Amino acid sequence: MDRHRHDRSGLCALPADRTVTTSPPRDVGSLSLPLGLLVAAIALTYLPSLGSSFQFDDWNVIVRDPRVQSLAAWLAAMPGIRPLLKLSYALNHELGSGARGFRAVNVGVHALNSLLVATLLRSLGLRLALAPRAAGFAAVVAATVFALHPVQTEAVTYVSGRSTSLSTLFALVAFAAWLRGLDAPDERRWRWISLAIFALALGVKEAPIALPLVMAAWLVVSGAARSIPRRLAPHGALLLGLALIVIAWPPYRDLLTASLGARPTGLNLLTQVNAIVYLLGQLGRLEGMNADPGLGVVAAPDAALWLRATALLALAVAGVWLLRRGHAAGFAIVWFFAWLLPTNSLVPRIDVVNDRQLYAALIGPAWLLGLALAPLVAARPQLALVGLAVLGAVLGVATVRHNRVYETEISFWEDVARKSPRNARAANNLGYAYALACRDAEAMREFRRGMVLRPDDYRAPSNLRLLSEGALFTDNARHCPGPAPHPSP
Repeated sequence: MDRHRHDRSGLCALPADRTVTTSPPRDVGSLSLPLGLLVAAIALTYLPSLGSSFQFDDWNVIVRDPRVQSLAAWLAAMPGIRPLLKLSYALNHELGSGARGFRAVNVGVHALNSLLVATLLRSLGLRLALAPRAAGFAAVVAATVFALHPVQTEAVTYVSGRSTSLSTLFALVAFAAWLRGLDAPDERRWRWISLAIFALALGVKEAPIALPLVMAAWLVVSGAARSIPRRLAPHGALLLGLALIVIAWPPYRDLLTASLGARPTGLNLLTQVNAIVYLLGQLGRLEGMNADPGLGVVAAPDAALWLRATALLALAVAGVWLLRRGHAAGFAIVWFFAWLLPTNSLVPRIDVVNDRQLYAALIGPAWLLGLALAPLVAARPQLALVGLAVLGAVLGVATVRHNRVYETEISFWEDVARKSPRNARAANNLGYAYALACRDAEAMREFRRGMVLRPDDYRAPSNLRLLSEGALFTDNARHCPGPAPHPSP
């Protein structure tokens, strides 16, 4: 059977022998031009937002955290949680370029990730017997969606989202090195290179613990499931070591204990059903992205929730079924669920859901779209290219529009408050942003609204009292034209 033969749907299966293929042929056409255009599109989309202000968690983990203000401060604070992420913040502070410099690094990381997505997926497509043109087109479609979809702004424009994008960068490089080893006579050396890069990914954020599951899924889809113990032993050992650190080291153990105490495990799993359904809805949404959706915790399941849970389970089972039969679509589906596991899992999170959880997971659905459109490039190549250009333009414009939300703290929280009018945190934070801008009457209105939305939260009433007394800020925290008014609460 021809390795490059594929069915009419473009969702191909492996040959009957189901063995790991050798290295893909090199004469399959260059991706240089489409990837160059993609990088240019990323620049046009994200560079206008470089001058936006710091937002939300940025103030606590970047601007005011003394441990990341310089390389010396970072070194003195070690050992610590997420050391490589904090090192990247310290390096940015050393450069002294403010929010613009931090955001420029984020855009650069995202561009590198987009290039990796394209090259990795083309390689995977060729290994799964797609025709070269189909494999390349499917990969470019997926990379375009990954690069320009507005849901990615939370991992790019939101500076604190770097934890997600930077850890994904190391994880993708680790996966690429491991794949290279499968075809190399010195596989063991590549395996150890992959392990070292995997360790770097975990030094940025814990979410890449999903990578060994993705590797196992690849061995299954490529017909080499029996080699999983041997080929994943080092990565599994590293995860075991990380688990021991989490249990033994007080900073991690305290964080884990606090997370597990947030809500019962059963209710958390049911809550995550709604979270995953929400994220699936974001895939088709180009407007209305919400940086703080405030999705509620499930108090008791109902029929609609069980229906959603059944649908998600059916999708996951379908992915595994296709995976075991060597279909690229199965790997794409399993990829999506695997990358959501660390954030939508047994361990509760303070925030039920946010868009950056989709950052790496989006690669799976994006590749599914590329695989579905791949037959078009052979039948109607000009139409395929026009469609790809239109797709990129539509996504890019939507992302530019959404990036405007990040211009100031006021625009950021006004957007959240408009989309989530029952979000008490948004009301309090918008009030604080108004107060910082000397708009005290509007600030007090929002503080009062926050008190109504969540009477048990101390922050809004405390801020309201302090603002009315003129004590919310230090003398130099804000600069109002003349004496700032302090309306009575």
